[in-house]
Amino acid sequence: MGRDGYHHGDLRRAVLDAAVEAIAEAGPAAWSLRELARRAGVSHAAPAHHFGDKTGVLTAVAADGYTRFADALEAAGSDLHAVGLAYVRFAVEHRAHFEVMFTPALYRPDDPAVSAARERAGRVLAEGVRGAAPDRPAGDRTARIAAWSIVHGFAHLWLSGALVDLGDDPVKAADPVIRLLFERSRSA
Repeated sequence: MGRDGYHHGDLRRAVLDAAVEAIAEAGPAAWSLRELARRAGVSHAAPAHHFGDKTGVLTAVAADGYTRFADALEAAGSDLHAVGLAYVRFAVEHRAHFEVMFTPALYRPDDPAVSAARERAGRVLAEGVRGAAPDRPAGDRTARIAAWSIVHGFAHLWLSGALVDLGDDPVKAADPVIRLLFERSRSA
């Protein structure tokens, strides 16, 4: 059966996709479970049955986002510059996920799926920092926070519209900023 029937091949995925669509249109708070059901073409009780409540949906969106995020960072390899560009690209291409992921008050941050994917993404960023600054201790938290702050700050500034004079390609605009970080970390 199609979207209008009761059978859904992957109801959970359909509701998650509907949530991401709703978040992209109106933000993470301006929708209801009933609206997600309508968007996904399922019964109005289906989202609550699968996720419990709105926080459950947002937790699933965060877990899905962190998994996709970790995949994107891993695909960039261990080069800090490439990982930084992948970070910015992900933020722009998956804005709804990104907004939820980095607003832990919206979801259950201790959810095992969220924690595992978030830790995986953190390991990739840490590996990039180790490669860029091999003379720093492997567990150098300050270097990891500095790298994260640069790429996350740039992504947030881009998404908020604060970097209007840098053209229309966020990855191209981020390239020299991240390159500067890479050059600084090698000389530090």
